[in-house]
Amino acid sequence: MGGLAVVGGSLAVLPLFGKDGAQQDPAACRATDRSAEDRLLVVSNWPGYIDPRRDAGNTRDLFEERTGVAVRYTDDVNDNAEFYAKVSNQLGSCEPVERDMVMLTDWMAARMINLGWIQPLARKNVRNLHANLIEPLRGVAWDPDLQFHAPWQTGLTGVAYNAAKTGEIGSFSELLDDPELKGRVTLLSEMRDTMAFALKATGADPEDFTQDQWDDAIDRLRKAVSDGQVRAFTGNEYIQDLAAGNIVACEAWSGDVIQLQFENPDIKFVAPEEGLALWSDNMLVPNGAEHQANAEAWIDHYYDPAVAARLAAWVNYICPVEGAREEMEKIDPSLVDNALIFPDAEMLAQTFAFMPLDDRQATAYERDWSDVTGG
Repeated sequence: MGGLAVVGGSLAVLPLFGKDGAQQDPAACRATDRSAEDRLLVVSNWPGYIDPRRDAGNTRDLFEERTGVAVRYTDDVNDNAEFYAKVSNQLGSCEPVERDMVMLTDWMAARMINLGWIQPLARKNVRNLHANLIEPLRGVAWDPDLQFHAPWQTGLTGVAYNAAKTGEIGSFSELLDDPELKGRVTLLSEMRDTMAFALKATGADPEDFTQDQWDDAIDRLRKAVSDGQVRAFTGNEYIQDLAAGNIVACEAWSGDVIQLQFENPDIKFVAPEEGLALWSDNMLVPNGAEHQANAEAWIDHYYDPAVAARLAAWVNYICPVEGAREEMEKIDPSLVDNALIFPDAEMLAQTFAFMPLDDRQATAYERDWSDVTGG
């Protein structure tokens, strides 16, 4: 979850990453597809990102009933860079990673596609994707024809706080500077999420900044860390700390906060004065996958608007499927007008992207980031 890639409702150009991993030819790394005789699908996703099997009519059981494919599902993606490190040796050597589908954020999806680590999708098997993907997510520069990816869910990055523990928070700058919040703030471990806001907070444009502006932003973040303002940099484990009151404010992903609000209405999600980030996590079939047709059936299933609405009603992220809002009327009418699931053009206009980085910049900035965050 997380990572910036959208400006004003249309996806920004992402960098074509160089060979920081070994470049491969997807055709040369394609496994024999065993989908027909082995009715299995192995999926890696982020935690809390699918409706649970305990719910009657859940979307995973429905997929298995419709297709006869058994799903081996693991929520072992907690951070894009961490997951990349986990699979890069195998994929960089044209070896399988024992997964048929992985879910990664735009910038990492672009990186892996550019390295040749992702298999192309058979268009005839994912007709619902091509028919029903919402317009703002079409035409991405790194895969304009949906040859390699399908958005799973889309979300916003902003600020969350516990109104029972602190006053109203209206900006990212307050997370860095407000002494009342000292030691009770977490920021996201995704560099592009957090540094985009840090650049905004220092008066720079995260879509077009200079080295000096980067240095100013990283220095401001470094000061907040050294002063004890920031408790930790996290993936979506901040959810537990915010719910328990261990922290009172944080940089946050929209869907996590909606879920918390059902149990605790004091949890608030706000568009800070710096703006919002809009991003997608994407379904990808890695090289060496042995059940590609089953993976494509999964994509087609989740681009059925009725299925997409049922998923969105539980995960509460922005639904990427056209027609799901109408289906939501039948599932949970209270969510139909929720702007964090079905945002309007005004909200999309507040979003921003992170500047494409070349290899030299990416290496230098990630080194700065690790130095500050201890990653």
